[in-house]
Amino acid sequence: MDNITEIIPILLKGLKITIIVLIGSAILSYLIAFISGLCSLSNNVILRKFTGFYIEIFRGTSLIVQLFWLYYALPILFKIDLGSDLLAGIIAIALNYGAYMSEVVRGSILSVSKGQTEAGIALNMTRAQRMRLIILPQAVRMMLPEFGNYLIQMLKATSLVSLIGLSDMLYYGNLYRSTHIAQASTVYLLILIAYFILALPLIWLVRKMESFSKKGVASE
Repeated sequence: MDNITEIIPILLKGLKITIIVLIGSAILSYLIAFISGLCSLSNNVILRKFTGFYIEIFRGTSLIVQLFWLYYALPILFKIDLGSDLLAGIIAIALNYGAYMSEVVRGSILSVSKGQTEAGIALNMTRAQRMRLIILPQAVRMMLPEFGNYLIQMLKATSLVSLIGLSDMLYYGNLYRSTHIAQASTVYLLILIAYFILALPLIWLVRKMESFSKKGVASE
């Protein structure tokens, strides 16, 4: 018990970084997902091809490799310095999950009843008006459950930022474990519990999103 009361305050030192990375990467990844999802449906071939290239690269490679590329390789090979390990961690997670969620955006938009689009055309709406007023409101409802699930995955992915020296919970856990080898199992058990506790409100949010998504979506 004494060890636990000693370890918990140490892990809590990294809680702020974990939450900052989660919030930052979530906001940025949702933004990327919407932009990429819409671009993948664009009439512009170049835009579609570029978006498709981005999606396949970031879905087809490891998040750890992407993290190392942004933090280590970019400054060396291209002289592009992101300025901080925090920003590199947020961008890496956002680009990775943004690629996955862009397919959720694209699929949800395509799942909206064709009759809704035809109704918008009959009302003499432009393509942008149909997307903004008719298609997106319904598509967003369908996206919500998947977006919530990816948010939980992003929380778990935040632990990877310790690999580039960010002082999150796992970083402090590893630091303590390195000088208290016999307490390794206790340290990692407490880290596991900490992430589970952080995930609980997100799990509740996902369930609410699932309930909300079942309402108001027009069908064929």
